[in-house]
Amino acid sequence: MKQRVRAILITQNNTLLLMRRVRPGIDPYWVIIGGGVEDTDASREAALLREVREEIAGEAEITRLLHQLKNAKGETEYFYLAHIGKWNFDDRTGPEFQRDDRGEYLLDEIPLTTEALASVNLLPEEISNVLIGALERGELHATV
Repeated sequence: MKQRVRAILITQNNTLLLMRRVRPGIDPYWVIIGGGVEDTDASREAALLREVREEIAGEAEITRLLHQLKNAKGETEYFYLAHIGKWNFDDRTGPEFQRDDRGEYLLDEIPLTTEALASVNLLPEEISNVLIGALERGELHATV
């Protein structure tokens, strides 16, 4: 079964980078940046760094694995806590951005607060709850 990796990207401004998906006939929702692990990736972490480069032309520093879950397709998703200082959404190169039938992909910076996280439709819901719990325990913060 395919593995997926996701980067919980915390910026130096204490914000969280999330991808907002806008598709016809569906309410907007947010997802954590990432994608599938390819056979050519040396590791899950290498796949995650590749996905961050493709999706936001950014360089992230992975801190640790925060959570894993099985998605609706039965795939294991690994959510890594990571810090990011620079990115350029205009320079993204992921194959999904070349297709017109996939709707819009928009990059949002969300304040790293429980209120801000609760105000967006972050999917899957389980990771939203995990992040809110980690915030409440003081486990998520920008590096100094």
